[in-house]
Amino acid sequence: MLSYLANPLRFMRFSRLAVPICFALGIVMVGWSLYNGLLVVPPDERQGGDLMRAMFTHVPSAWLCMGLYAALAGASFVWYIWRHELADVAARAIAPIGAGYTALCFITGSIWGQKGWGAGWHNLILGDSRLMSVLVLFFLFLGYMALRAALETRQKAARAAAILAMVGIVNVPIIKVSVDMWQTTTIHQPSSVISIGSPEPREEGSGMNPIYLQQLLWGFGGHTLLAAAMVMMLMRSEVYTQQGDRLLARKLEGA
Repeated sequence: MLSYLANPLRFMRFSRLAVPICFALGIVMVGWSLYNGLLVVPPDERQGGDLMRAMFTHVPSAWLCMGLYAALAGASFVWYIWRHELADVAARAIAPIGAGYTALCFITGSIWGQKGWGAGWHNLILGDSRLMSVLVLFFLFLGYMALRAALETRQKAARAAAILAMVGIVNVPIIKVSVDMWQTTTIHQPSSVISIGSPEPREEGSGMNPIYLQQLLWGFGGHTLLAAAMVMMLMRSEVYTQQGDRLLARKLEGA
């Protein structure tokens, strides 16, 4: 599938249909998740009462910002090794979407933490391993976009940004293990769905009430589709821009 879409013409044909479908399905799934999360499921007093409802946006955005950075690093690697131009277009499109979801993760986490932790993320960021590693992820997205804008030629900008993206991928597993392996350096709750290297024994299963987990998965699926649609829209815009630039250059050469 990826090799099929690597051709720009095939990608443009595919994305023309995929974008509206992803948007429509994503809106329905996110809407269903929020409706049930905000109005149907009961509050959990251990998680901050009604403020825990922020998790139905916070958790999917946290998962997605890490996934988007992994996709950014993967696309950067493909461009860096094989100089595939569509991979660079994809990386450039992913960065602002990833930064937006990382910011959404911080905002919703701060709302949830006001009661669950007694303080918002903005008061805890510098002393907490999970929050600091997510902040680093946010700066990596911003740094990638800044490099793309700062350097004078597209090739130099793409090369420098690709190196940054590939080096920064080490931060993604750090974000994951920060609450499972370094519990003394964070007040963030341990992972409830997937736990890696946690020293504490856990009950069987995910550790989360299925009524909450179901809505989180609906929300994650919906946000993933929305992010995919936005990335494809930005990629289409970039492809059209490059085609217009080449057409203009040929006209100027012939003038």
